[in-house]
Amino acid sequence: MAGSFKGVFKQSAVIPVLDNRLVLITSRKSERWIIPKGYVEKGLSPAESAAKEAYEEAGLIGTVHHREAGKYRYRKFGKSFSVQVYPLFIETMLDEWDEMHDRQRKLVTPAEAIEMVCHRDLRRIISDYFSTQSIIFP
Repeated sequence: MAGSFKGVFKQSAVIPVLDNRLVLITSRKSERWIIPKGYVEKGLSPAESAAKEAYEEAGLIGTVHHREAGKYRYRKFGKSFSVQVYPLFIETMLDEWDEMHDRQRKLVTPAEAIEMVCHRDLRRIISDYFSTQSIIFP
């Protein structure tokens, strides 16, 4: 299940991008606005694992870029997590998906996302990505 290095659990996430906007979802319990993320699954790269989370959590299908957009850390339930974030270029947004009854999904501008997302480092990653995407992510 979860990879751990010196007590830090590895996760990966995507910034789901569509027409210079991004998709946010709500977390299951707190209903805070987040991006799709989860543990890096055995046998998958962090980018591939994050794309799988986008499909399950938000009904998003697309191409994940293997160059990391950023990384952030957080603590929850007394545990430490390190999250690698990758851009996902959306090709399809499904009308029905695995977790549609557990989460909301919203397409927003980068400025809206920065206001909606609680985690400071994730806001920075989103801001940096959209200010440099044409240079770094062709």
